Parts: sequence; C-alpha cells; structure tokens
Amino acid sequence: MPMDDATRSVMDLMTASFPRIDEVGAVAAREHLANLPAMGEPEPIVAIEDRSIPGPAGDIPVRIYRPSDDEGLPVVVYFHGGGWAICGLDSHDGTCRALANGVGCVVVSVDYRLAPENKYPAAADDAYAATLWVAENADELRIDPDRIAVAGDSAGGNLAAVVPLMVRDRGGPRLHFQLMIYPVTDFSFETGSYRDNGSDYFLTRSHMEYYWDQYLPTPDAGAHPYASPLRAEDLSGLPPAHVATAEFDPLRDEGEAYGARLQEAGVPCTVKRYDGAFHGFYSLGMVLPVAAEATADAHAALRTAFDQENAR
Repeated sequence: MPMDDATRSVMDLMTASFPRIDEVGAVAAREHLANLPAMGEPEPIVAIEDRSIPGPAGDIPVRIYRPSDDEGLPVVVYFHGGGWAICGLDSHDGTCRALANGVGCVVVSVDYRLAPENKYPAAADDAYAATLWVAENADELRIDPDRIAVAGDSAGGNLAAVVPLMVRDRGGPRLHFQLMIYPVTDFSFETGSYRDNGSDYFLTRSHMEYYWDQYLPTPDAGAHPYASPLRAEDLSGLPPAHVATAEFDPLRDEGEAYGARLQEAGVPCTVKRYDGAFHGFYSLGMVLPVAAEATADAHAALRTAFDQENAR
C-alpha cells in the first residue's frame, strides 16, 4: 500500500534531523544524536537502575527497568539498534520503558561495544555475555529464570537472532522467546526490498553498506552465522519468535526470510509486515497508528509466551 501523507511527513522529519552517517561517520553521528531534544516526557515506570556487569573485554553498562516490585517477573534482555555503530541506553529508553510496562516484565537494556572501535564479534559477544549474566543472577534481579527472552530492533534485532544461536551452540541457558524488530539478518544487498526501498525511505542502502563496513573486520566475516544468522545451516532448537518488518524498509525481505527459515525448522514464529511503514517506525507509537499497532503486537506476543510458560 502507498505510504500515507502523515507517515511520509514523520519520515521526512526524521530524515532531515538524522545525520548522513555514511558522510559524517559514526562518532560525529553519535554526538549529533545525543544533542537532539527528547520526544515528549518519558513514560513513568516504577524503578530504573544503571549499573555495569562483567563482559568479555571489560564492564558492560546496562539499564534495568522494573514495572513493579513483584518478585519472579519475566525478563527481556534488550539490544538497541543503530547499525552496531550508534545509539545506546538513552536512545532506546522510551522503547524499554514501554516494553517493561506493556509486558509486565523486567527489561535489561544492554550498552554493547560499538563499531568501528570494536569490530565483530564484539557486539555479539557482549550481548551473549549480558544474557548469561541475567540468567546467572536471577535471584539478585528477582526474576523468573525460566522466562528469559531477548529482543532488539535493526542491528539489535540481529543480536536478538544471534544470541539464541550462540546459546544453543554453546549450551547456555534456555531462552524462552526472541523478538526481532526489522532485524538485520544477512550481509547482502541483493534483495527486492533493497532494490525497491534502498534510497528514499530513511534507512538507505548506502547507510547499510557503511554500517556493515564499520562492523565487520573483513568482508569474509559477514558469512559467519553470528554476523548473518540467515546463513546458519540449522535453525532448529531455537526459542519461539516474533518478527516485525516494515513495507518500505530495505531490510524487509531478509527479516521475513529469517522468519520463514525459523518456521521451516519447526520453530514457532509469527512474521508480520506493517504496511505503509518505514525502518525506524516502531518507537513512534505516539504519532503513528501503525507503530502503536506494532508495539501492541510485540508486547502481546511476549505476554502470551510468558503466560504460557507460567501456566505450566
């Protein structure tokens, strides 16, 4: 369906305010984004804690959100988007507040190491380490160790796909669910959605070429399934999933292909394309009905998965 005028106006405003990262570079883009004004008042939440946890190359900053003081809540380990090169705890604060309140779960947002200073597999290793830390510290976090999910958007969606693979391959803790919002799943630019949506819809092919170039130490690393999970030979034994994609997104086809691969491997997985939407729309529920719909669907998928486990 065509993009409506309201959505187009919001997308154009975001495009105008977002730096051309492929021209200015990651460091300058981070500084620019840090100085952008906040979009409205933050959603109230019962408790937020900033702390550091052990990682493979030093401490990893995390932000922990609690929607209530109840014991034994489920938990979502959240990985922010930003091409593995920009964004962090503050950029995704609103998303994590809404996730904690909307699902009724603890959210642990992970400030993994960024490229180009830290090449692949730094982000994946930090995401994996943070997930293990959550499982190993369930008592301290007052969470249910049998209800741990991972989630993320864009490059964070890539990590939310990669971490379950790492956990399965390395014999880590059981993960209950994986939520992927317009995820990066393959080091390739040859899909139909790249052809149709690669220049005029906020995220461009040029952006993604830049991001991949910053993230990968060599192009050959892009073939590894912990960089490109779509290239994993076997996707069986992974946790149930929900994949959200946007119609006007160059990443649309690879996200949907990953969801189809999960289904073919016998993994329960819902895949939903949001018509008329663009990459980056998910956090804009306050202004875009399609974003509010996508957020509600993601929260409902997590609640259902957690409730099913709790009823066993």
